[in-house]
Amino acid sequence: MFLHRVAETPDKRAFGKPAADDAGDPVWLTWREVDEHARAIGAGLTTLGVRPEDRVGILANTRLDWILADLGIMLAGAATTTVYPTTEPEDAVYIVADSGSKVLFAENAAQAAKLDGADLPDLVAIVLIDGEPGGGERTRTLSLAQLEAAGREALAQDPELIERIVAGITGDQLATLIYTSGTTGRPKGVELMHRGWVWQGYTQVDMGLLTPDDLQYLWLPLSHSFGKTLLCGIVYVGLPTYVDGRVDKLIDNLGKIQPTIMCAAPRVFEKVYNRVVTGAQADGGAKLKIFTWALKVGKQASAERLAGRQPGGLLKLQAGVADKLVFSKLRARLGGRMRAMVSGSAPLSKEIGEFFFAAGLPILEGYGLTETSAGSFVNREAGPRIGTVGQALGDLEAKLDTDGEVLLKGTPIMRGYHNLPDETAAAFTEDGWFRTGDIGEFDADGYLRITDRKKDLIKTSGGKYVAPSHIEGLFKSVCPYTSQCVVVGQARNYVTMLVTLDPDAIKGWADGTPLAGRSYDEIAGSPEANALVEGYVKELNTKLNRWETVKKFTILSRDLSIEDGELTPSLKVKRRVVEKSFASDIDRMYAGSLAEL
Repeated sequence: MFLHRVAETPDKRAFGKPAADDAGDPVWLTWREVDEHARAIGAGLTTLGVRPEDRVGILANTRLDWILADLGIMLAGAATTTVYPTTEPEDAVYIVADSGSKVLFAENAAQAAKLDGADLPDLVAIVLIDGEPGGGERTRTLSLAQLEAAGREALAQDPELIERIVAGITGDQLATLIYTSGTTGRPKGVELMHRGWVWQGYTQVDMGLLTPDDLQYLWLPLSHSFGKTLLCGIVYVGLPTYVDGRVDKLIDNLGKIQPTIMCAAPRVFEKVYNRVVTGAQADGGAKLKIFTWALKVGKQASAERLAGRQPGGLLKLQAGVADKLVFSKLRARLGGRMRAMVSGSAPLSKEIGEFFFAAGLPILEGYGLTETSAGSFVNREAGPRIGTVGQALGDLEAKLDTDGEVLLKGTPIMRGYHNLPDETAAAFTEDGWFRTGDIGEFDADGYLRITDRKKDLIKTSGGKYVAPSHIEGLFKSVCPYTSQCVVVGQARNYVTMLVTLDPDAIKGWADGTPLAGRSYDEIAGSPEANALVEGYVKELNTKLNRWETVKKFTILSRDLSIEDGELTPSLKVKRRVVEKSFASDIDRMYAGSLAEL
């Protein structure tokens, strides 16, 4: 698929990256230039003894070199093992060892150092993307430039080397080994085939999600299946893509790059939403009234469009004014050319989806798992249904089990879990359907709504089932100061919630109070912040069934983080870890008699 793209459009822009000084224009490579680097890397790997289906790891942030390394690994017939750059040394060693990786691309010496002292008999070399190898390494270490130089020399002696390797690759050959970030225990290596990635590329383009005329901004972790599947669509259709994994640069860079499409986890959209809403609240007065009015009008106009009708009469005039006064400014902040955005990796609040749709920035929510090569369902631009994850991609088969679990069958489904035959068997039904672990429901047109994780459903001591992600999504849409929230209640007699506040949003709110200038933990622990959140919890409870209502909450003194093990690298909450980390806070919410309820 990659070689076909190079042959079709060798001189068109492929991938861009930030200028070296971060101030100039992006540096772009053509498909021909990408091919030259990838071939040199692939041939270089063969000089290190890498053969078809051998594993080669990448331990680096999202950057153009990650993509070049991945393509080089593919051209060598090998399989990419992805390792998140935030992975702790113990888990990094486990992944490299369990995968049997022969070579590891490390972003720099600090990342390579995670393997120091580890017993890794299969690892023959480490390739540094940045920096030069020092002396005394136990494992052979070379720079990326040295690897490419060795590859170019090998190609000079055998010009058809890459073509012969590629000709021998089959659809059933291992292409990628992605270790699920997991919410408990050791990560599991998901074995994904070439056929699944090619299927992903074709279906994304066939449904119109990506076009050659688009300009994509790619910042998602390439170690995650969401990022990897986007590479397949990019290669298949050949759209130019700017690559920069620095999340802190995202908002500023959108204005400079002006992309037409961007994919993200819900947390990014939540932060934009929070910033807009809290900004309007801080302005107060006439500006807040205009914003509130515009949002109401925008949602009314959106309801018409989502129903297949265009707003008419007075509503059409009002929508035009609302767009000029409020929504056009948000679109300009995101570059001014955004055609669509795609949300995946975790559930997106319906209210936040409605907000962006009203602003003329449709978020096409999708759904998939690492085990399904990421993309399984997605909303189409022509007929999105907010609150659903859309319809199945391509010829993927889907159905519900008797308990409502979503079952899938088709080309992009994994071969299995690496070295885990029992867990592989448990992941499939007897007749070969993959068990997603998600509970869902289909409407008459095949749009899927995910209602919760099968294992995350809470059963209170009163015997009532509660879907925590539903409550958490509602609260995030109600309270614009929220960063994370975790609903608790398993085997308890009522539901409680842990809340963390968005540092930027809550400090902005505090500027207008005696708390101005205080630290996050001082603000979070104040009676004023507690009263603020309490008001939003009361609003939340009006939207819930009686047994779901949140009786107590605690504002935590810090946000949840990947570093503390409470979030996966794809920003999913690890419930068990959070409940263990904040067990004393939870216990306090359940102390006392039932009479107070």
